[in-house]
Amino acid sequence: MISGSVTGTVAREVTGPTAVVIGLDTITGLQTARILAARGVPVVGLTNDRRHYASRTRACRQIVQADLGSENLIDSLLRLGPQLDGRAALIPCTDLTVLMISSHRDRLIPWFHIALPDHAVVEMLMDKVAFLRHAQENGLPVPATVIIENRGDAEHAARTLSYPAVLKPPMKSAAWQSQTKERAFQLANGEELLAVYDRVAPWSERFIAQEWIDGGVDALFSCNVYFDQASRPRATFVARKLRQWPPHTGTSSLGEECRNDVVLDETVRLFAGLGYRGLGYVEMKRDARTGRHLIVEPNIGRPTGRSAIAEGGGVELLYTAYCDMVGLPLPSAREQRYGGAKWIDDRRDMQSALYFLRRGELTPGEWLRSVRGPKTHAVLSRSDPAPFLHELLQSTRKALGRLTMLSGGRVRERRTALRARRSG
Repeated sequence: MISGSVTGTVAREVTGPTAVVIGLDTITGLQTARILAARGVPVVGLTNDRRHYASRTRACRQIVQADLGSENLIDSLLRLGPQLDGRAALIPCTDLTVLMISSHRDRLIPWFHIALPDHAVVEMLMDKVAFLRHAQENGLPVPATVIIENRGDAEHAARTLSYPAVLKPPMKSAAWQSQTKERAFQLANGEELLAVYDRVAPWSERFIAQEWIDGGVDALFSCNVYFDQASRPRATFVARKLRQWPPHTGTSSLGEECRNDVVLDETVRLFAGLGYRGLGYVEMKRDARTGRHLIVEPNIGRPTGRSAIAEGGGVELLYTAYCDMVGLPLPSAREQRYGGAKWIDDRRDMQSALYFLRRGELTPGEWLRSVRGPKTHAVLSRSDPAPFLHELLQSTRKALGRLTMLSGGRVRERRTALRARRSG
């Protein structure tokens, strides 16, 4: 069912075609809506959950509740399209919605502008197994890897890989996400690899076992880019992680812009060689042992969680994509100037900082220096405060619920023990 309502006003006079942001109930979707609305773009947001904290934003002229986890999304878009004033720029914000839009692009194009490469390229880049094979065949730098399709493959990986290593699915499918929030599992040895594989085997048909790239979180670099229809990079931005949550295999909670021409050049080489169009992202890690930069993963067709750091650093990444899609002149601010921009997800970065402070791996002084200076905030916003306030409220309720369950379990254990003593 589609429902919509006006939820706020944009920061400038509305100009240009509508942008439809799919996945408003994510940090990526929230940031995308805010960035485009602040540049005068009328935004319609699609969300799975109107109650999600990100769906409380004022950035959208209309919020539509729809099923974003199945092909019902396409039906919702086909109903929405004729209601809009002309063709809208379609901006998916999750991997699954990118794949569905790519699969059904011929049905959507009458109503929407879509910036994606050929569907075969989309499938290859989104399937980690297919991408790894492509990388190995084309000399792209990737860590030692074993593809696991059965228990025998897992045993081979356990014997041959160096440790630590990670185990992850080729794609975070709906089945995977229904079982865990983890993107990957870190492994200390072959025995642990087999134990984890046995537990998660029902969640995915294939897995990737990969040697861990030695180095701290600050050795993780990324490049966000937008390519036009002629496969020319029209805006690029390089940054690195400073902290992440959960630790070790989580997503960025604090990042800063930096200069790394190796990462920039490899990103452009990867995408340009495929006749790529649209938003793209490559994460690379510098191996502390060898100094080599190795590809961790690409993301395609959508903004990423930390990509709003580009706008914080003066590069109009999303507005460039929007203007190119709808045929407007591109903004002039498309070149990175390396002014030291930072990006922070306040609540999750506090969780990450507390984790490392308790372990003695971060000092109070280091923490203060890391968050000092102007920052782009993932959720916190003075002009759009409701999402952050609702995030705090929802996370507090979840924490209290966990505490209640934990204390209730302890009470039941004490009662059981007391009854056992009495009966004895």
